[in-house]
Amino acid sequence: MKLIYFAWVRERVGKGEEELDLPPDVVTVGDLIAWLASRGEEYAYAFEKPMAVRAALDKVHAGRGAAIAGAKEVAFFPPMTGG
Repeated sequence: MKLIYFAWVRERVGKGEEELDLPPDVVTVGDLIAWLASRGEEYAYAFEKPMAVRAALDKVHAGRGAAIAGAKEVAFFPPMTGG
């Protein structure tokens, strides 16, 4: 699965995107965030406050409980403000 990181999530992870094979027990956005946080120091830092990170599945905003099956990409980014 392609993962894309934006803004301070990208800075903390140290890369803009990557392709990963996910474990079979990672089935929701929340599972993915928890799994990523366990992958190393930089990921733990990026996802230390999981509620501060937003996600999109194939460019559509998704909540923590959204299933990731069938998605081609998951993007992670900080909350956005309008103006």
